[in-house]
Parts: sequence; structure tokens; C-alpha cells
Amino acid sequence: MKPSIRQKLEQLAFRLDEVDAMLSSEDAARDMDLFRKISRERAEIEPVVQLYASYRQTEADLQQAEEMLADPDMRDLAEEEMAAAKARIPGLELELQKLLLPRDPNDERNILLEIRAGTGGDESALFAGDLLRMYSRYAERQRWQVEVLSASESELGGYKEVICRVVGNGAYSRLKFESGGHRVQRVPETETQGRIHTSACTVAVMPEADEVEDVQLNPADLRIDTFRASGAGGQHINKTDSAVRVTHLPTGIVAECQDGRSQHANKASALKVLAARIKDVQVREQQAKEAATRKSLVGSGDRSERIRTYNFPQGRVTDHRINLTLYKIAAIMDGDLDEVIGALTTEHQMEQLAALSGEA
Repeated sequence: MKPSIRQKLEQLAFRLDEVDAMLSSEDAARDMDLFRKISRERAEIEPVVQLYASYRQTEADLQQAEEMLADPDMRDLAEEEMAAAKARIPGLELELQKLLLPRDPNDERNILLEIRAGTGGDESALFAGDLLRMYSRYAERQRWQVEVLSASESELGGYKEVICRVVGNGAYSRLKFESGGHRVQRVPETETQGRIHTSACTVAVMPEADEVEDVQLNPADLRIDTFRASGAGGQHINKTDSAVRVTHLPTGIVAECQDGRSQHANKASALKVLAARIKDVQVREQQAKEAATRKSLVGSGDRSERIRTYNFPQGRVTDHRINLTLYKIAAIMDGDLDEVIGALTTEHQMEQLAALSGEA
């Protein structure tokens, strides 16, 4: 293990002792905000320190086995223990390096999930509905909540555009690599001659902005328009100017919502979407800077990039960024995304490790 990594791990072990002392102090008992802040820090440090303790124990086991080699009666046992310890050390080192990688500050945030139909007309809108169901089913498996903020339905039951808020721990960390172009190849329900069509949708995963800290929305920079909502919704939706469109004048970014039952609710939702879109621009600008200095296979956030193909006749899903093909399309469309997301996360970690090695 590199001395710099060992030094950082020793510092974290020392910091954990400090944090434990702070948690039992009178200050933490009186100040719940301080208590929660320290508790979060401890939750982040403790797994690293525990793994480092396992690593040090394995090093001690190896040293002890080497000392036993001098005893002829213990030589066979010593060689066996040395082999076991040497086999464990590389894996422990790799896991420790992963835990020390820089954390994305947005990883624990809720997200706004935006799905837009692209080329393919009605079939593209139907596919947008399928993608919404896929992500909703995945969210159910994670015990997350999904709230539709805005939806523009197509005539055949899909969506021209749909925006959802997904609430749950680590939502952004799990879904941030889903941004980009999703392509489907299948025989549409409207196709009478059995021909395979290719359609596409665009997915945007945006970390929800903290209304206080992240995006300062100056009222003077906003133009708010109200208009009569259109689409399904019964008598109420067509009788009042309840739909709201908010334009951020400095950037030209626009958000509109019409699904709420009141103008106030739609304005609140539109402002939430607007803040997330502004933050998303900031995140993608930062990612672009990082990508300019090193190769970036995943997480580029480029909406025009085709990232995945869903081929129904062949029963396969292919992620083009990491050349991963899985022949389990029914399970994936039902929200079984763990294998895909896990592979993308691992590739991203390997890329970060390679970048750190190059800098060292």
C-alpha cells in the first residue's frame, strides 16, 4: 500500500476516535443539529476504518506466519497462512482505495427524472411510458417514492414528456448514469406488417437542488406566466389559468407545470424543476471540465449521447458505454436494474482509480 494512502487511513482512524468523543460530549447532547452532523460524519468514516482494521490484521497475520517459518514443525501451517494472507491483501487494498475515492456531493440527493420522447412518433411516446414504469418499479424495489410533477400524455397512452421527483437515500448515486439517449428496437403495436422499428427517448437525471444553498432564484430574474392547462383532467383543468410557466431570464431555462390542482401547487413544482435544471447545468459544466482533463466513459451527462439499446426481438439490453449486453430484457423493463447500475458504478470507480494512479 502506498504511504500516502496509509497515512490518510491512519488520519481517518484518529478522526473516528475524535468523533466518538464529540458524540458523547455535552455540546452534542444540547445541539441536535451538531449531533446529526457528527453522526453523518461517523457513518461515512466507520466503514473505512473497519476495513482498514481488517487490512492491518491481515498484515499482522502475514508477519506472524513468516516468523513461524523458522520452526520446522510449524512450517506447513505457516506457508498455508502466508498464502491465505497474501491472497486477501490485494482485494482489501482495492476496496480501501474505492472507499477513499472522492465522493460526489450530490450522491445522497433526491432527483428529478425527466423522460422525453424523441424520434419515432407514437412509438417513442409509448417507450417513454415503458421507461417511466421501469424506473418506477426500480424505485419501488429501493423503497423510494415517485411523484409525477408534470406529464404530457400522447394519444395512445404514452408520454411526450414526463417529469418525476424521486425521493430516497442515494437516488442520485444510483441513477445518475441513466442520463442520455435510450433507443428501442421492436415491432410497434400499431405495426400491421410485423416490421421492426427503431425509436428513441432522452432521459435526464438531475439532482434536486437545495432551495437555500444551491440555487439562488432572484425574483427579479424570473418571468412567471399562467395559462389554461390542456389535456386530461376533467372539467377543472380547462376552466382556470392554473398552469404555470417560469422562465429564468439570465439563462433562458424554462420550466412549466400544469398537473397540480391549483396555480400555487404548479408554481411550486415549476420552481423546483427550474432550480434542478439550473443545478444540472452547473453539474454538467463541472463534468465537462473533468472530462477535458481525463477520459470519462460514464457520467458525462451528454443528453445527445446514445447510451443504451433495448432490442425486444433479441431479448437483449446493451449499454454502449461499457459494452455490456444482458439477455434479460423483460426483467430489466420490470425494474431489475441492479446488474446494469452495478456495472456502470464499478466502471466509474475503476476510471477514478486509474486517474488517481496517473496523478500519483
